[in-house]
Amino acid sequence: METKLSVLFYSKTSKRGKDGLVPIYLRVTIDGRRFEQSTQRCVLPAKWSAASGRAKGNNEEAKTLNYFLDALKQKVYNHQSEIAHESSGLTIDTFRKKWLGIKERPYCLLEIFKQHNEQLRQLIGLDCSKATFGKYRTTYDHTTKFIKWKYQVNDVEINNLQYHFITDFEFYLKSQQRCNHNTTIKYLSNFRKVINVCIKNNWLIKDPFFGYKMSKKEVVRDFLNEDEVQTMAAKDFGIERLNQVRDIFLFSCFTGLAYIDAKRLKRTDVCIGIDNEKWIITRRKKTGSPTRIPLLPTVLNIMEHYKTHPKCEFEGSLLPVPSNTKLNAYLKEIADICGIHKHLTFHIARHTFATTITLNNGVPIETVSKMLGHRSLKITQIYAKVLDRKVSNDMQVVRNKFKKKSEDQFLQAL
Repeated sequence: METKLSVLFYSKTSKRGKDGLVPIYLRVTIDGRRFEQSTQRCVLPAKWSAASGRAKGNNEEAKTLNYFLDALKQKVYNHQSEIAHESSGLTIDTFRKKWLGIKERPYCLLEIFKQHNEQLRQLIGLDCSKATFGKYRTTYDHTTKFIKWKYQVNDVEINNLQYHFITDFEFYLKSQQRCNHNTTIKYLSNFRKVINVCIKNNWLIKDPFFGYKMSKKEVVRDFLNEDEVQTMAAKDFGIERLNQVRDIFLFSCFTGLAYIDAKRLKRTDVCIGIDNEKWIITRRKKTGSPTRIPLLPTVLNIMEHYKTHPKCEFEGSLLPVPSNTKLNAYLKEIADICGIHKHLTFHIARHTFATTITLNNGVPIETVSKMLGHRSLKITQIYAKVLDRKVSNDMQVVRNKFKKKSEDQFLQAL
């Protein structure tokens, strides 16, 4: 939308002096808002044309005044042009500061980033998780180190940010911090949100991310197959902590719940569903999306086993879930004992639910997506890979058709 600017000179009769002269004022209007300033010139009312905003007559006095007013008008247009080439955009406020020579302290990137993170910190538990705050804090740290590495300064003005800043930042994360491609993109995605704050506040006109593609590389996600799940389920480790971690892991394999959601589960989250069977009805901590999961026999058995556990009785929790660090450390022991040659982490249970437990058994991907609490089917497709068995089953139908057709043709030939 084009900014509308108009310039007007007028005599202010309310301020007539004892000598009968009235002051001449400049009025600049930008998108309906006005800026008025005295020109420090006066004129007799009879010698002023309100219609044209100029002094009447062709005498030397009138010509001198009109030349001065023309110079002021040109100054207005010069300021308009200068502001258009600067960072803030033409508004009545930016024009006033330009006209009066008021220079603002430039906005600096890390200062804005730090303020953004401080607001996030205060929203922890309200509209932001501690993990989300941690991601932005780490991104801030990387940005700080990058600026010192690249520019040997403590901060940079945001109006100096250009496309090469982003590409150099990407190079730094990969070469100096040894981040893989997807991790680098995550940091740049967090950084871009701070840049968007600057753009929305008109502190930055041109988006340095313009033309930059932030696409992640597809990652092959591990999951357990049926034999591995059965091996783990049948194993008695003889150590209570390992048996407990195994049970919690299997619970997630058969519900698809992420670690934080399994840890937050209360007994009250188990309800009777539309089929009169037990369901878990909750919301994902990460996205707030609703999750409704019908419970399978394995899950019911695990719940029954731990319903009298002291931690569960005291806290009202469904399972005695330890810290994520301990849980993942114990899972490595479990994998070694079970002969599972995969880097076993708790999140693999979620992948296992999406693949081995559901898709592999003919559950439609739309249903899997809803149980996982995904907002988009595209996200589910990343987790839930089509297994070889599903491919085999689907192709068996085709194989049988061609086999029957071949047999019929053979019989006809006889």
